[in-house]
Amino acid sequence: MILKLYTKNNAPAVLQQIVDTLNDGGIVIYPTDSRYAIGCHALKERAIEQVCRLKGIDPKKSHLSVICYDLSTVSEYAKVDNNTFKLMKRHLPGPFTFILEASSRLPKIFKGRKEVGIRMPDNAIVSEIAQLLGAPILTTSLPYDEDEDIAYLIDPELIAEKWEDQVDIVIDGGMGGADLTTVVDCTEGSPEIIRQGIGELDV
Repeated sequence: MILKLYTKNNAPAVLQQIVDTLNDGGIVIYPTDSRYAIGCHALKERAIEQVCRLKGIDPKKSHLSVICYDLSTVSEYAKVDNNTFKLMKRHLPGPFTFILEASSRLPKIFKGRKEVGIRMPDNAIVSEIAQLLGAPILTTSLPYDEDEDIAYLIDPELIAEKWEDQVDIVIDGGMGGADLTTVVDCTEGSPEIIRQGIGELDV
């Protein structure tokens, strides 16, 4: 199923349909401020496992990231010191993934790495969904084969053509981007960029 959403004035019934799908353990593809992403309710372990299978990643060996609605929510699911909080406050919402120590509120699937990536995309659609859900959204960028037409990464209609049989909802939020977030590891005190993406870190 493909649903068209806008940056504002979306129909409450459509938004609720997406929230209900996530609460029921469903898988959704949605726009962010970088690439389109695939995700689920971050507190539902079976849904997380399904997303990992679709992405072809091992959750025990890969960083798992979640979208939080705001910084106050972040502190419920990750441990944040004052300096890291100030750094995140300067850069979020934005195209960054901050790696932090995970809190005990996240499912045990996060415990292998003991870390969690925190995202707050500068995208009104996914932000509104996260707010209505009242819980973090597990998120990972859409898989992409370099031999594949780039349009299947950025065009929501082609994304739906490829993925709608494997996920519950594809959100059409307009044309997406092809770039990745900047990943910043904050688990060792001083922030360290471990992947440079479109976000420029100001320390």
